Order: sequence, then C-alpha cells, then structure tokens
Amino acid sequence: MNIELGIQNVARTVTFSTKQSADEVNATITDAVENGKTINLTDDKGRRIVVPSGSLGYAIIGSETKHAVGFGNL
Repeated sequence: MNIELGIQNVARTVTFSTKQSADEVNATITDAVENGKTINLTDDKGRRIVVPSGSLGYAIIGSETKHAVGFGNL
C-alpha cells in the first residue's frame, strides 16, 4: 500500500510503501493527531518514518486492492 504524507512548510511529500493495512495506518495517524504524539510508521523495507503530528498537512492512504495489469483485461 502506498502512503503519501504532506508536511507543513515542506515542498516535497514523504511517499513510501508499507505492508500495514489502510485501517492500521489510519488508526496510527488518527491516534497521533488526536493525542499530540508523533506518527510512527514502518515502510516495507523496515525503515521507520517518524513525523510530528502537529506538522502533518495531509495523508493519502492508497488502495489495498490489486489492480490487474496486462492485455488480457481489455
């Protein structure tokens, strides 16, 4: 699943892939924002992404569905 985090006053977004479900990512971000904690996520390579919740501008949580690829789908 692809995640995109927009940080306030930073031109570039933080984009990464994770093995966590959309519900897990949403719960982590919601809890951090509501309680003033840092957002702690792990990408699919095991790296940790830590963002202060007060600096978060937006979060785009990608689709979990697998999209078919190829000419057989036409």
